[in-house]
Amino acid sequence: MIECKDLWLTYPGAAQASVCGVSLSLAPGEFVTLLGPSGCGKTSTLRSVAGLEAPSSGSIRIGQSLVFDGGKGVQTPTHSRDISMVFQSYAIWPHMTVQQNVAFPLEVARTAREEIRTRVEDALRMVGLSAYATRSATQLSGGQQQRVAIARALVRRSSVMLLDEPLSNLDAKLREQMRLELRELIKTVGLTALYVTHDQEEALMLSDRIALMSSGRILEEGTPQELYLRPRTRFGATFLGAAEIFDVAGISGSDIDTPDGPLQLTVEAGGVAHVAIRPEAIVATQSGCAPGASGSPVANRWSGRLVSAIFSGRQQQLVVELHSGRRVNVLAPPTSAFRVGAPITLEFPAERLMPLAEGSS
Repeated sequence: MIECKDLWLTYPGAAQASVCGVSLSLAPGEFVTLLGPSGCGKTSTLRSVAGLEAPSSGSIRIGQSLVFDGGKGVQTPTHSRDISMVFQSYAIWPHMTVQQNVAFPLEVARTAREEIRTRVEDALRMVGLSAYATRSATQLSGGQQQRVAIARALVRRSSVMLLDEPLSNLDAKLREQMRLELRELIKTVGLTALYVTHDQEEALMLSDRIALMSSGRILEEGTPQELYLRPRTRFGATFLGAAEIFDVAGISGSDIDTPDGPLQLTVEAGGVAHVAIRPEAIVATQSGCAPGASGSPVANRWSGRLVSAIFSGRQQQLVVELHSGRRVNVLAPPTSAFRVGAPITLEFPAERLMPLAEGSS
């Protein structure tokens, strides 16, 4: 439904490109998120698909239509592309009612009055705002205004919806609620969605697939589970959630030496430069004397001293100082009992270790 090939975008006067050879395909009905830090090129990529930016080269296809081709000189204007958009700022007209805001794109397109009425009613019903149709937009809460923006996008009945950080202006609790509503709505309607965010949890909850971007490029691409549990780059391991990274000092088959102790993987370790693990995957055990406390650590089982334990409701955040002097962050169940200052054993399950290749960012 969307296909970008070798897309490059350099803004006038810029020293370097904002989008560097991005290639991305979205299947019909797929929800794909461009995720990355500020300035990584995700919004520039989205705006290129929308026709709001003119890429330097490459091509973009939406459905069966070639909407941009740098080599052929094709640049279809935004209003002629089969897309709808939802912006971060909502872009709600304050002097209009809810109904008038939603109807606006159809009126600009000179749609028949009766069809406008029917489509606006359908869109407001889908976002749960039928009772607010005649209310002024200024009388709505932030979440309701965002629903108006979504209804205005739905009313066009396009095949593709582009969303640029649409939930970032909402408070934390409302943002979590809107995530679930937004995904359910888009899946129910059957839209293909390209979504931009810098919020890792949001990307994990909403997406069928995530494209992780840095410095204008897509570094990794996969399902939320693939990118979280099996990242291929150091950037992916640390950006998409917390991770402890251990440098590799030596390799023998599936056995790895690190400055902090030995680790054993479930696969051959050839080409591995670093090993990562999520804090919640580390198993912490406290006893009178931790195994290995008086000697060298054994593979995947290291000992140390508990420096701090902070209860945060759903979990405990532990800081453990290893015999090497390094401090490791661990997330433990909230019901576990730990005593600060006591010896502790950390177990690193082999199936949860994430090997990162040489040269990965």
